[in-house]
Amino acid sequence: MGWTAADIPDQHGRTIVVTGANSGIGRETTCELARNGASVIMACRSLDRGEKAAVDICREVPDADLRVERCDLASLESVREFAARVDDPVDVLINNAGTMAIPRSETADGFETQFGVNHLGHFALTGLLLDRVQTAAVESEDDARIVTVSSGMHERGNIDFDDLHHESSYDPWDAYAQSKLANVLFAYELERRLLTADANVRSIAVHPGYAATKLQYRGPEETGARGRKAVRWLLNALLAQSSKRGALPTLYAATVPDVEGGAYYGPGGLANMRGTPTRQASSERSYDEETAHRLWSVSRELTGVTYDLPRPAMEPSTSASDSPQP
Repeated sequence: MGWTAADIPDQHGRTIVVTGANSGIGRETTCELARNGASVIMACRSLDRGEKAAVDICREVPDADLRVERCDLASLESVREFAARVDDPVDVLINNAGTMAIPRSETADGFETQFGVNHLGHFALTGLLLDRVQTAAVESEDDARIVTVSSGMHERGNIDFDDLHHESSYDPWDAYAQSKLANVLFAYELERRLLTADANVRSIAVHPGYAATKLQYRGPEETGARGRKAVRWLLNALLAQSSKRGALPTLYAATVPDVEGGAYYGPGGLANMRGTPTRQASSERSYDEETAHRLWSVSRELTGVTYDLPRPAMEPSTSASDSPQP
């Protein structure tokens, strides 16, 4: 039968941050973590939608320990303000929020929105919360985790350093695929740096397979493409698994004791689109360490967020940390 939400270990005493926690996979992830005793900080772009989702979850899980906070990943200012409000140690950070295949737009900081929200916002958030995650690892004498949600679409992705923000030309699916490849590259590079630092924190990448969520309708809705929306609805009805099932790889990576850092987990069924979580191989490009190093440096420059972690040994540098040198 495979691993299901019924197999989640007890989560009492753990504090978990979930971005995009008010809908779709984020909502289901939050609900199951709360059901198993975790204290969940719901990081949501809209406080109103987050609070409504929390009320709904509490109907299903009456003793749910939830805290709703505003965190708009399209604004570095909002990300910094959110991180400053998180005072407690964080056992697990789940980088889940995202946007998919939308018309070209820019974030508050001038980044192409999909790259800005899906990758740069989470890069900044992770760096700003890393000390809280490391504190949790020390205080609990257990591993802490950073789980980054990518997509099978990362296999189509390519990091175009000459046009990261798709200013010369823009295809919504190409931009989405680039951002999802960036998620996997980031998760692997973070794991290498954590290992170099001998930190008791694991970085894991996951994907939900083909799960039916509202995310898939945003692009057609913004462009008024009713035909594409109808096709998406039909494909979801025929092929997609539920958002509950789509949340399983995230829940597996966040809770299973022997999950491996630097690994990639997703549904193990039909074409990796549905089924229970298994460890999988990601795309060949996602293992390119040179690209990952370069993406890390560019992300640091764009966000202004540095990590107090040593560079992996294979990276040529005389610097002992990622912080700017005098």
